[in-house]
This record gives sequence, C-alpha cells and structure tokens, in this order.
Amino acid sequence: MLPVIPEVVAIEDAALAAHVQALLDDKTKPVGSLGMLEQLAHRIACILGTDAPVLQQPQMVVFAADHGLAARGVSAYPVDVTWQMVENFMAGGAAVSVLARQHGIALNVVDCGVARDFAVREQDPEDKLPKAGQPRLWRRKVAYGTQDCSQGPAMTQQECALAIRNGVELVKKLPGNALLLGEMGIGNTSTASLLLTKLCGVPIEQVTGMGTGLSAEGVQRKIAVLQQVLARHAQVSDPLEVLAAMGGLEVATMVGAVLQAAAERRVVVVDGFITTAAVLVASRLQPAVLQRCVYAHSSGEPGHALMLQALHAKALLDWQLRLGEGSGAATAWPLLPAACAILREMASFGAAGVATKSV
Repeated sequence: MLPVIPEVVAIEDAALAAHVQALLDDKTKPVGSLGMLEQLAHRIACILGTDAPVLQQPQMVVFAADHGLAARGVSAYPVDVTWQMVENFMAGGAAVSVLARQHGIALNVVDCGVARDFAVREQDPEDKLPKAGQPRLWRRKVAYGTQDCSQGPAMTQQECALAIRNGVELVKKLPGNALLLGEMGIGNTSTASLLLTKLCGVPIEQVTGMGTGLSAEGVQRKIAVLQQVLARHAQVSDPLEVLAAMGGLEVATMVGAVLQAAAERRVVVVDGFITTAAVLVASRLQPAVLQRCVYAHSSGEPGHALMLQALHAKALLDWQLRLGEGSGAATAWPLLPAACAILREMASFGAAGVATKSV
C-alpha cells in the first residue's frame, strides 16, 4: 500500500518576486535596513501569491506518538511522558499551550500513535467543537507506538501510508493559511538523527545529541543503538521505505500534513529538529515543499543545524531552544505578521513625502 502523495507545484513567480522586492526597497528606510524582516515579508508574499499578505487563523498542530526504540534507553525520560504531556497540552499547561494562547494561535493535538488511549472529552472535534481558546484533540492513532527499529521496521508500509494519509486529511479540515508544526514523542530525536543520516549521509555521531537531557555517557549509548539501527536497515534507501523503517508515526503523519499544507500554499512554520526531519522527508517526495517553509529557529540539538544546511535553510532565531512541542515555532510566530504588516502598511518615499537617497 502506497500513500497518495499530494502534488506540490513550484510557485516561482519572477514578476511577483521582483514587484514585492521593489515595494520593500521603496519603503521609507534605507534599502535592506530591516534585514531578515524584509526577507521574511518577501518569502511570505511569494508563498501566498500576493503583495499584501495577511496571515489568517494560524493553526499549531502538535503530532504525538510513542517509539519502540525508547525501550533501548535513548531518552532520559520514560515513555509515559508522551501521554502525560498530551494531557498537559490539553489542560493548557505546556509551553506551547501558553505561547499559543499568548499569540492567538489555535492549538491542535493529534494522537498519531500514543501508547495509551485518551478519555473522550468535549475537546474532541468529531464529538463537539471545543470552546474558544481551548485545544482540539484529534484521534488519528495508527498503532500504539512503533516497533523497536533496532530489531526490524518501525512501521509496516501500510501503517506508514495510513499515517501520511491521516496528515493529509487532517490539514484539509483545518482553516487558515498558516500551519505551525509541533511534536511530542519520547525517543523522537533518535528518529530525526536516523532520518538525517540515512537521507543526507551525515555521520550519526555528528547528528546525535542529548535529546531530553542525556548525560555524555548516555549520548554515547544512544549513538551505539542508532548505529545498530542503521546497520539493520543498511539496504533501505527510498524515502518512504526509510520513513517506515526508522521513522515515527508522528513524523509520518506530519509528512502528510506538510505535503497537503504546501499543496494548498499555506505558510508552513517549521519548529525544531524533529519537525524539520518531517520536512526533509516531504521534500524528497515533493521538492517544491521547501518553497513554502519558514524555519522558526535553529535548535540546540547538534543535528538540526546540519539538517538546515542540507535544506539550504536559514532559521529566524538561534536561541538554543530544544524543547520541541512547537514551542520555537510559537515563539517566532509574531515575526511573521509583523513582516506582513511592514509590506502592507509601511509608506513609500513618494506617499510619505520623504526625500530619497541623494547619492
């Protein structure tokens, strides 16, 4: 069973790009003096296909699942933290919960493969729409976590395809033109490291970090386990086969979400190491995905900078964040509407009656 992959067409429009750049250059400021804010405004305008971009109904989606590999001691925290943090998201107590409320971002939590069932609640959208400001819980469980990928494939091809389809269909149900990516899953920095090594050829030793807070000795144990995984799946090379062999259900669901959001020309705000890994896989399936992405920050995880480099991407912030959840995407979010406002509302030299550069 192969997943249906949404087509993501290139959005290169030289005329629009030149027009937007001319508008930015004619604002009442020295050319380029707003630096990356101008670059961000230009990128969003090109993604949305307009010289007056407005970001509407931003959706933070936190994809949650468990990992069989976690039993090998690759995380400093027990696997129960995954479901406990989902409950924390729904109760409004997590960092991403606070930041989403602060910035008016709708928070969606997706059970892609948590090793526990959650009680039915009014925040289930299929049952009853949540109250304003409350998070939604989307039930898209494919399995109760992945298998231990050091012993065999993490997912079957069918499970991987279903997770991707779930991500595609979920985005179709969400309003707005901006998708912010988040994740939760004990052990998923290992997944991101494996995907980066397998798809980009970067040595596993260079891309493996402390994750949730491993000691130096713990990191070395983690590297040894990941080397075993790579050895077991040495013959796998196709992106979908790599994803099934050593990916996570939350990553696979996120791949589908990224593909659909890109197909709809939404702005995709990428959080940290694990969400960027999902973008990496999606870009191997549909390269034009990368034209729709804004990278919130460069993570404190060592592999993230290398992954951004492989994608020729530049992050907005470098604050050594490594929490995950989508917390970095939510932190960087205010920069995006600010950039749009500069493009839409800042006066030109002519309109303001301000003299232009004389020499």
